[in-house]
Amino acid sequence: MLELHCHTTYSDGTLTPSELVALAMQAGVKALAITDHDTLSGWEEAFAAAADFDLEIVPGVELSTVYNERSLHILGFYPNKNKLYSPLKERLEGRKRRAQLIINKLAEFGYPVELPSMGEGIAPSRPHIATALVKAGYVKSSKEAFEKWLGDDQPAFVQYEKFSTAEGIQLLLNCEAIPVWAHPYLFRGGEVETVLKDLVSAGLLGLEVYHPSHTSKQIKHLESLCDEYDLLKTGGSDFHSPNSDISLNQLHLPLELLDSIKKVRNHASLTTN
Repeated sequence: MLELHCHTTYSDGTLTPSELVALAMQAGVKALAITDHDTLSGWEEAFAAAADFDLEIVPGVELSTVYNERSLHILGFYPNKNKLYSPLKERLEGRKRRAQLIINKLAEFGYPVELPSMGEGIAPSRPHIATALVKAGYVKSSKEAFEKWLGDDQPAFVQYEKFSTAEGIQLLLNCEAIPVWAHPYLFRGGEVETVLKDLVSAGLLGLEVYHPSHTSKQIKHLESLCDEYDLLKTGGSDFHSPNSDISLNQLHLPLELLDSIKKVRNHASLTTN
């Protein structure tokens, strides 16, 4: 009944916050986190859409950081919006600059595309560019676009602007958020055990243990690492679109995971006041 990792049209999801709320209700979700990439812009609409229903909205974000020259994502739950707004505005501008560099590369290779018009607070990303490549007829699917041009080791790839994982974790802590390493086994820049030591030293408070990409063996290992380092366990479908193999509430996660996050958050608030 718990979803702690979902995206909307404010980043690379295909549903508006209102549409995501409606689908979550149908799927039996009781607590839904809005964790768009580097933006908080979807919160307000989600809160409004859920106001008359038995659905708790968990305000969140997914920060795009760099560790060992590779993309590493950090989820942040319950950040202070006023404190995080300005730093994220710069992250959004960085995403726009990065997207333009990718588009410039594609044009040099003979595949010119344009991003669709985006509203205020929407984070442009590689999936948007992949969609543009499909629309232009250069590839048949977004998957092909990533395999041919946009993937981390492909010709048109451009790394995020310098923003280390340690800086991202510290930013979230400074903004009263709970920082959690998203889908650790999707990271390609080092062994989970080695990277985790650095992230814990930087202030990491949790691991996204439960994720569709993780095997049963990996989940058990992440659970043991959480016990070893006294970290929070979180999880979510990483939902982007109803037209994918991922469905809301497919992991059937208990609400107790959210209760643990709230306890840590409340304790942190007491110790900093």
